[in-house]
Amino acid sequence: MRQAALGVLRRELLLALRRRSDYAQPLLFLALVVTLFPLALGADPAMLQAAGPGILWVTAALATLLSLEGMFRDDHASGLLEQLLLSPHPASLLVGMKIFGHWLATGLPIVLFAPLFALLLNLPAAGFGVLMLSLLLGTPVLTLVGAIGAALTLGLPRGGLLIALLVLPLYVPVLIFGAGAVAGAVAGLPVAGQLYVLGAELSAALVLAPVATAAALRVTTS
Repeated sequence: MRQAALGVLRRELLLALRRRSDYAQPLLFLALVVTLFPLALGADPAMLQAAGPGILWVTAALATLLSLEGMFRDDHASGLLEQLLLSPHPASLLVGMKIFGHWLATGLPIVLFAPLFALLLNLPAAGFGVLMLSLLLGTPVLTLVGAIGAALTLGLPRGGLLIALLVLPLYVPVLIFGAGAVAGAVAGLPVAGQLYVLGAELSAALVLAPVATAAALRVTTS
């Protein structure tokens, strides 16, 4: 079981290396949007600092959403997805490792480059640590919840639009507490409560999302 799970993760990472341009799209989208916001809002440092946490989190959520449609599409077309579901190993474990590999390729770069984007929005360095920690807790939740939507819309026309309609309402709690934690850190306020809530959301998503995604894939591929 362990070898099968690591094999799925290894394959996902190898695909990300071979198709770097596809997997880099969320990060490029985030960089483009964050660069355009100062041009649109003006050069007022106070305005950028006040809007910065919300801008970063909303843009990170949209960048994650951009990558979801292709999460299972190619594996479904090649027949690999059916093989995973027919495997004697737990489908939720294998699907969960695939989701984890997808997050490593698309979500982790967002976390690592977050301080650079924060500089563009004039956020003080005191908030960088909380920004990265909140994204480290929150972006996996966005990917896990999004995987359920990607599984439910697999094979449907205009699947990207349907995914957005399904998962964006579920992103709201993550955005509220993630942006709130960053804004609180910038203002010098305690942020432990927001981070604890993000951690609780991540724990719940880790337990429930792979099971729900595997069940949805069984329905859409049958």
